[in-house]
Amino acid sequence: MDNNNMMPELTLTPFAEKPAEKPAEPEVPAAQDAEKDLGVTLTPEEKKMVADFAAKIDITDPNIVLQYGAGSQQKIANFSDSALQNVKTKDLGEVGDMITSLVGELRDFEDDDSTKGFLGFFKKQTNKLEQMKTKYDKVDVNVEKIATALEDHQVKLMKDVAVLDQLYNVNLANFKELSMYIVAGKQKLDEVRANELPALIEKAKKSNLPEDTQAANDMAAMCNRFEKKIHDLELTRAISIQMAPQIRLIQNNDTVMSEKIQTTLVNTIPLWKSQMVIALGLAHSQQALKAQQQVTDLTNELLKKNAEALKVSTIETAKASERGIVDIETLKQTNETLISTLDEVVQIQNDGRAKRKEAEAELARIEDQLKNKLLTMKG
Repeated sequence: MDNNNMMPELTLTPFAEKPAEKPAEPEVPAAQDAEKDLGVTLTPEEKKMVADFAAKIDITDPNIVLQYGAGSQQKIANFSDSALQNVKTKDLGEVGDMITSLVGELRDFEDDDSTKGFLGFFKKQTNKLEQMKTKYDKVDVNVEKIATALEDHQVKLMKDVAVLDQLYNVNLANFKELSMYIVAGKQKLDEVRANELPALIEKAKKSNLPEDTQAANDMAAMCNRFEKKIHDLELTRAISIQMAPQIRLIQNNDTVMSEKIQTTLVNTIPLWKSQMVIALGLAHSQQALKAQQQVTDLTNELLKKNAEALKVSTIETAKASERGIVDIETLKQTNETLISTLDEVVQIQNDGRAKRKEAEAELARIEDQLKNKLLTMKG
């Protein structure tokens, strides 16, 4: 159904079966002032529809006054309920949480350089790349989940835009219908106040009968009630006027959000993936560079250490080759020790010789003493 071509429908009994039509009443002249006041433009066909409908209005019938425009008001209420379902906040919470988690993972897409030293470096390189690949796989899965969720949400947003467009057309038709009810009501009210009410008042003045006076008062009261009813329709119409820009605003927001999602899907997410691939490539290059640097450093260190060891060994060897079997100092010390020993031996021999001489003399003396003693004993 094309909502743009929806024809307004005017009825005095919106909630009941249509009764048999009354005989046509005299046509009520179109109220151009009512159209100007409302700021609406009616087609000739719509103006005839309003005039024909105004002629059928019987403001003395309480049910007609009560239900006047109620069908159109109900359409606005039903429309508002439908619009409310689309006004509700779009559920981006899950996607937001996923993106927040992903941002943390992307920021954590770094290396752990806690292992130090040459051997530690090679041990670390064994696990580093695997860790980065594991992180990449995890991030890639989450990116795909976000992309799927965003695609689903984009589809929902585009459906909402289409539904809101239909609601806008329904609201536009209801607005025109309400305007026609108001114009017809004002036409009828102006006609009654210009013709029927003055006639009843004049009749009451002339007859001075209570029933004629009451009839005039009743008509005036009915005119007031019908005027209030028209005012209620004008309030409903004002709500309908406000709904139009609100619908367009929601449509615009949904469209902008859908465009942003499309940008994320075709630009941002591929950029994330390409940057992660670049990060892995850089990690490969950095690891190769660090490994080469470590090898170079180790080679230089080994060369320096070997050169130093060779120097020390060569010097020691040269010193050893130039050294005699026995050092001169050793010979000198040995000779001095030998001479000292010989001197001491000679001294000991001399001392022994002298002591022997003294002993011989002492023995001779002892022998003489013994002889003398023996001679003395014989005498």
